Amino acid sequence: MKNKEIEDLINFIKKSDLDDVSIETENYKIRVKKNKNKSIPKSKKVVEEKTETTNDIPKPKQKSDKINENDELNNHLVIKSPMIGTFYRASNPKSDPFIKEGDLVSEGQTLCVIEAMKLFNEIESEVSGKVIKILVDDASPVEYDQDLFVIDPK
Repeated sequence: MKNKEIEDLINFIKKSDLDDVSIETENYKIRVKKNKNKSIPKSKKVVEEKTETTNDIPKPKQKSDKINENDELNNHLVIKSPMIGTFYRASNPKSDPFIKEGDLVSEGQTLCVIEAMKLFNEIESEVSGKVIKILVDDASPVEYDQDLFVIDPK
């Protein structure tokens, strides 16, 4: 499927009453879902291009797909990935990470970027609080709705 066809599909879904569309073939799988739930972070498109491309997506090198239940019991907020893509802790390899474990963040502050289709999408904090845990390694593939961060909103 070409990028233009994917863009047309996304625009069609934006204009329609559909909330979720999945297309799967032997070569690819696409899922487009409208985010009506406020627990999914907002994202902004940033115009940047990645110089490398790859057809083989490696198995994610991640610390954990899901947080442990003790974090949920402590009233911590889990920031989830709003899309499939590649997780980056910094805007470029030479920059410092947006955040580190133990940092205090404010609502709307950029936590990471997720690259999808050569677009870098900023993932922002939904609340102010302390970063308890970063659950994904830098430059790792992430899935839709995968846990990324644990934040204590106190």
